[in-house]
Amino acid sequence: MTSSINQNFRIDRVTTKTGDQGQTSVADGKRIPKDSQRISAIGDIDELNSLLGVLISTLPADLNLLTIKTIRTQLTRIQHELFEAGGELAIPGSSRIHEIHIAQLESEIEIYLDQLPALQEFILPGGSYPASLCHLTRSVSRRAERTLVHLHHEFPQNPTLLIYFNRLSDWLFVLARILNLSMGQPEVFWKSS
Repeated sequence: MTSSINQNFRIDRVTTKTGDQGQTSVADGKRIPKDSQRISAIGDIDELNSLLGVLISTLPADLNLLTIKTIRTQLTRIQHELFEAGGELAIPGSSRIHEIHIAQLESEIEIYLDQLPALQEFILPGGSYPASLCHLTRSVSRRAERTLVHLHHEFPQNPTLLIYFNRLSDWLFVLARILNLSMGQPEVFWKSS
């Protein structure tokens, strides 16, 4: 995928003071309130991307079922896709998340599921530290999806973007299970009280 961003573009100043009055600029130069639904969605995606960075940093050096390199590569690819998703929201009317991104997630989900025992009951988030963090990342992904749906009701968005976030949370759920299995950590099954 090619980017339309000028490769010579640099961010030399972080503190611009242009947002001191509670507004920010989107990529087309329009000023909007920092508490707008669009900025909330961009912020949730940014938080999700940051959590993925933390998750990557917690992965152990060796996993039994998949190589750490494969998982790191997949997570880093998703970080780039999330940056594209934020860019799509910053440029109203643009489309940067496509069916190919969803197909990739679905393909990887199937590969993971082939290595996991079928679930007979609900599991609780937890297990190993990386898997627990993956579950937290999944719940932030769900929040980002809810924020996008809310924005979509007000300003229709690329439907593929909404599907992507729904699929991503599924992908993170399955990855959490893979991480626990790889680290020999049994899953905690929900028991009705």
